[in-house]
Amino acid sequence: MLVLKGFSSGGQQGTKLFRQTIRSLGGSSKHFEPNVTRPESVEEYHHEEPVKKLRPPPCQMQNLMDIGSRSIFNEDHDMFRESARKFFREYIHPQHKKFEADGKVSREVWKELGKMGFLGIALPAEKGGVGGTFLDETIVLEEQAYAHCHAPAITVHSTIVMPYIVNYGTPEQIDKFMPAMSSGEMVGAIAMTEPDAGSDLQGIRTRAKREGENGDFILNGSKVFITNGILSDVVVVVAITDPTAKSNAHGITLFLVEDGMPGFKKGQNLNKVGYKAHDTAELFFEDVRLPASSVLGELNKGFYQLMTELPQERLALAITANAACEWMFEQTRAYVMQRKAFGGTLSSLQTVQHKLAELKTSIAVCRSFIDECIAQHNIGCLNNDTASMAKYWATDLENRVATECLQLHGGWGYMSDTCISRSFIDARVQSIYGGANEIMKELIGRTIVKPAK
Repeated sequence: MLVLKGFSSGGQQGTKLFRQTIRSLGGSSKHFEPNVTRPESVEEYHHEEPVKKLRPPPCQMQNLMDIGSRSIFNEDHDMFRESARKFFREYIHPQHKKFEADGKVSREVWKELGKMGFLGIALPAEKGGVGGTFLDETIVLEEQAYAHCHAPAITVHSTIVMPYIVNYGTPEQIDKFMPAMSSGEMVGAIAMTEPDAGSDLQGIRTRAKREGENGDFILNGSKVFITNGILSDVVVVVAITDPTAKSNAHGITLFLVEDGMPGFKKGQNLNKVGYKAHDTAELFFEDVRLPASSVLGELNKGFYQLMTELPQERLALAITANAACEWMFEQTRAYVMQRKAFGGTLSSLQTVQHKLAELKTSIAVCRSFIDECIAQHNIGCLNNDTASMAKYWATDLENRVATECLQLHGGWGYMSDTCISRSFIDARVQSIYGGANEIMKELIGRTIVKPAK
């Protein structure tokens, strides 16, 4: 119920007072009368619907990563976050340098994630998931970033690959893969990118030719930059099944290809600039025989399945980017507060204070938008162009924050042993994978100038 503050005298007296006030301001009450239904009694003016108490945003907390902020979460989420924070900071973080040196995480780490219930957390329990919501998934992704750990690639396995199986898999496929992926016994990957086809999925050349009308498919081609490629047990592979279609988008099918299938080979672990602990590989398919039961979803409908699932992938990248910004800000604030220079600390210099003010404001504004996107996606209302906005804006911000924070660390920031240097090099890929940010702007722009129907 709307409450008109100061005009609660009731009935005709309240309306008369309203009109007199408007006239005293030089206006006409005819143009300013509120478009509300007048209550029949004074009591109705004082009746307000219960309002959910808002939590403070992170920018009003002592630390941007403090538990207990953000209105999209509640106390139950806080308890879950405490558990996730403890796991990533005490179990994953101490091993992370070893993972980077090895170029991959251990199998045991994936199993531990499964034991903690961090894999498939937002997927239905009746389909092999944990039965939580995307808010729970968000907490896992954020706490991994808050622990300054980019590995293991939970986003690929849990946030991207597993939903494809749940949403498009047959009961047999779900029974076969989902329990093992939720437990960490199996690791998932998705193979879209090819040497000559990156963000443009319609440019792929990998083919799956069918033998006869209802026979097996013979898969040939290669994929590159595949995260979890070395450890993968099952890979969602994007392939052309109808080369005569009016466009590749009308002839793409998704397949579930398992490790050990004859003709499926994994290349070497690629040497990347950053994200060193992610195993990233080129995958080769040479006459891989796939039964019809390997098709994921409908034949020649793969492109539309990809378009349906991409918003979650892009939002997940935005979530980790925004969380990384918060971690970098707090790391840098702590550094400038203790770093001595010019007879005091760096934080006593006005130019440093202003830079921190700019960074905190930018991160806070981004946080508000990303949280709105999370809330919309949690109820199934996030659309493609908004997800593209989130991905491009948050990952661009991550790169800018990384650059500014490294600058505030001075020469030490350029040393590979410092945490901020890894944040700097890890940030660079964020605006490239999951669809380059230039493509995100193209997708957003199309919706802006699209002719009205």
